[in-house]
Amino acid sequence: MDKYINQIIHADCLDVMMQLPDNSIDLLLTDPPYGIGKSWMKQKNTYHYGAGIDMDWNDNRINKKYFDEIFRISKNQIIFGANYYTDFLPITNSWIVWDKGRNVEKTFMSECEVAWTSFQIPMRKIFVQWDGPKKQGETGKKNIHPYQRPILLYTWCLSKYSKENDLILDCFSGSGSVAVAAHRMNRRFICIEKELKYVELSQKRLEEERLQVVMNI
Repeated sequence: MDKYINQIIHADCLDVMMQLPDNSIDLLLTDPPYGIGKSWMKQKNTYHYGAGIDMDWNDNRINKKYFDEIFRISKNQIIFGANYYTDFLPITNSWIVWDKGRNVEKTFMSECEVAWTSFQIPMRKIFVQWDGPKKQGETGKKNIHPYQRPILLYTWCLSKYSKENDLILDCFSGSGSVAVAAHRMNRRFICIEKELKYVELSQKRLEEERLQVVMNI
């Protein structure tokens, strides 16, 4: 297990998770895929309320085996996009609401997202301005992943729901935002991504973050 720590791994996360011991992860923080390839994404220029576009996201989801492993290996979980997986998740009173600060009159995208958590605390809300994949990222660089999430969102989650030196797992790493956030917050991490393109881009992003920290010392 040590060979995976503080690394972004190229693999199917199910294969890796099956190698990890029970309760070996302090916090799982991830954003699993859902609604991949839905045709409404291609119709965004014609989107308007009541347009009748199919908004059923229940296809192309990961299956329950992934969630079985997630709950076996992790003590606590924060799962964004979990509203598309409620049939696999226990009832919780501890959702996180992410307010993206979007003007609904100017975008077809959601104004907010929600994350399911395993914690027994009241629902929380965080505001982090985010305008989607075509905008510049937090560092002024173009986002590297179509579903990239802001580092600030994840540093907030880590500050509220974990402690220093905890081991964090992101099993659908994508752009590597969780890896960068964990590095900034002095958490150990394991990040897994099966698309080689994004593994290479996110590894480069993480190395740039590490180099920046060294240069600032």
